[in-house]
Amino acid sequence: MNWLLLIIAGLFEVAFAFCLGKAKHASGNETLYWYLGFLVCLIVSMSLLVRVTQELPIGTAYAVWTGIGAVGTVLIGIFIFKEPATFARVFFICTLIASIIGLKLVSQ
Repeated sequence: MNWLLLIIAGLFEVAFAFCLGKAKHASGNETLYWYLGFLVCLIVSMSLLVRVTQELPIGTAYAVWTGIGAVGTVLIGIFIFKEPATFARVFFICTLIASIIGLKLVSQ
């Protein structure tokens, strides 16, 4: 259950990064709404991270949380914000995914 909550926390990290990206291109009240979404996602993500670190090792939980956030944010950047998908970016995202899976396999 803790691993599932950790994945959800990582997805909310991706969501708060997405909100920041959308706020950058918004104007008026729309900007405020994106920043409000950022704040809500941040609170949910951090709350879940705090919860799972009660059971999982902090080093593993934090590394997986940030890894999910990094991978998800890069993918959002590529697919939503039209950032370049160079070979190097895709290669290093794949190595990050492999590292996250490795941490899960060697953790209790």
